[in-house]
Amino acid sequence: MSEPSGPGRNLRVGIDVGGTFTDLAAVDASGVLRRCKVFSTPEDPSWGVLKGLESLLQDLGVESGTALPEIVHGSTVATNAVLERKGARTAFVATSGFRDLLTIGRQDRPDLFDFASHRPAPLVPDELCFELVERVTKDGEVLAHLAEESILGLAEALREAEAESVAVCLLFSFARPDHERRVGGMLREAGLNVSLSSEVLPEFREYERASTTVVNAYVAPILDRYLAGLERGLGAGSLRIMLSNGGSADVAVARREAVRSILSGPAAGVVGAMHVARSAGTDRVIGFDMGGTSTDVALLDGEIPTTSEGTVGGLPVRVPIVDIHTVGAGGGSIARLDSGGALRVGPESAGAEPGPVCYGRGGREPTVTDANVVLGRLPPEHFLGGSYRLDAQGSRGVLAALGKKAGLGLDGADDLEVARRAAFGVVTVANARMERALRTISVERGHDPADFALVSFGGAGGLHACDLARALGIRRVLVPPAASVLSAYGMLVADVVKDYVRTIMRGGDVAFEELEATARKMEAQGREDVARQGVDRDRIELVRGVDVRYEGQAFEITVPLEPGFLERFHHKHERLYGHSNPGAPVRIVNLRLRATGRLPMRRLRPLAERAEEGVPRPAGMRPVVLGLGAGVSDPLDVRPAALFDHAELQPGHRLEGPAVVVSSDTTVWLGPRETGHVDGHRNLLVDVGGRS
Repeated sequence: MSEPSGPGRNLRVGIDVGGTFTDLAAVDASGVLRRCKVFSTPEDPSWGVLKGLESLLQDLGVESGTALPEIVHGSTVATNAVLERKGARTAFVATSGFRDLLTIGRQDRPDLFDFASHRPAPLVPDELCFELVERVTKDGEVLAHLAEESILGLAEALREAEAESVAVCLLFSFARPDHERRVGGMLREAGLNVSLSSEVLPEFREYERASTTVVNAYVAPILDRYLAGLERGLGAGSLRIMLSNGGSADVAVARREAVRSILSGPAAGVVGAMHVARSAGTDRVIGFDMGGTSTDVALLDGEIPTTSEGTVGGLPVRVPIVDIHTVGAGGGSIARLDSGGALRVGPESAGAEPGPVCYGRGGREPTVTDANVVLGRLPPEHFLGGSYRLDAQGSRGVLAALGKKAGLGLDGADDLEVARRAAFGVVTVANARMERALRTISVERGHDPADFALVSFGGAGGLHACDLARALGIRRVLVPPAASVLSAYGMLVADVVKDYVRTIMRGGDVAFEELEATARKMEAQGREDVARQGVDRDRIELVRGVDVRYEGQAFEITVPLEPGFLERFHHKHERLYGHSNPGAPVRIVNLRLRATGRLPMRRLRPLAERAEEGVPRPAGMRPVVLGLGAGVSDPLDVRPAALFDHAELQPGHRLEGPAVVVSSDTTVWLGPRETGHVDGHRNLLVDVGGRS
């Protein structure tokens, strides 16, 4: 293949497919961020991707037929397959006596005091669960050998059952994977899509390992078909997939380990938030990503937090993922009255089709976006840079109807006043849900939110960030210029990341040299795997970890694998739980490795050194609802707010609330007690007033 040339050379494009919009971002040759936002196409997400890419490449001056860019892509295809139960017809193969493993699961209940709570049904129905006669001990000793005739019989049974994909999870296969590999080899020769637990997650805890392997098998064919269609549409351009651990991987890895991309979009948002926060001079931030369907929050105390205890659709997925808390509150969240007459917002969403009423695409139910339109905080004529005018009258009509149903139409109030009162209630309830999410990742984990800045992103985040910061005592809000497409931007700056785990189960008296020898084997594999993805070997970084617990505990703490790691374990246990017991016996459970390949990329250049002074001239004034009295007959607090175009703001400009700042793809609301200024990267830094 010839060396690529033209404007597409060395260009990387990040593409994030969300529930309502598909976002694209790229840095051009001069260091300027270019972005594009189009409606998502739920019937086939690749349509929206290709439409947005065509528009972005035209903006970048990349003509059809020239060198195409490298594309880093994250989507909700795998996530939606699990949430909507629309994955592949999957079979489960276990050791004899363990076919009911997925149904039995664990004894814990998500809602301890809810006697009517129900666990989600397994992805694999009972008739697609199979057994093989074989047995391996926890130490890897073979007790019962696996007969090849039984595998042939299994392959025939799977064909008769019309299984599209197969998850194989044999007992203690992490200690000795030979049997699983034999099963996988023969089933793959028979033409079946196979996921082996010894490849997906070679780690102890049988149920979590089985669940993760089943999720991988369930979504792999769906993701494979989607990626195949996308590759056909992209032509010769290279494609990488964003993973849930905050890194990216080539398409082959994503197809083989589909479960690792199941939360790729939110993970990319956290990577982008950390990147822009560091450019603004801080790395202690809370990421607040409010999109059209949900809100994702994460606390970043100097690093991107990861966990291996995530769930999707109520099912455990034990691969490393960025530690994110999600609630069903977004711009498209639907407002309604429950059976008791109380106002509820979400988790149901209007999505991309039909979307909020103000989109004019057939929506009939009021949403958070409609409420912001009625309150005056979302100017209809400036949506998507003025390219798409919102239907303010439609929003007013559905919110007036909701308000009258709630009993707000007293004392002859006209429809506009009723709609405004209802809209204020909708935004207040939505904010309460998002505030609880922010408290979950901060206060409930021993962090004071006042010690962090709030990085607001997502299409709807800027309309709510200051109100939430004020309620939590956060003093600074950072809104980057690419706030609406920050997840796509995060894909641009994400490196290649591979995570490895190996269960070893040793006592605390194990020689460090034994652990190091195993770690070196993992490092050799990590270097080879990352190098195969096109990363120079001198740009590969390896970080070792070890999971340690006290004997009898059911959870582990991960510390760096280095001499003296047990002392670090005791110290971390003391810091996390307030006590430790250095004299107690410990158990060394897993060795971990993170291999990171640093990818070169075009850097954003700061704006010119010249800085403007003072407050810029607003583009206009508009009435905005700031609040309402305690009673339904009390007057509304409606005041004029200055309207600013973000494209006209320069470094050094200062803003005073109340104000509305509009850009091509998002809107920021500053209350009357907020002041803001623009830094050299055109980030809007808002100093928040006192607690509400």
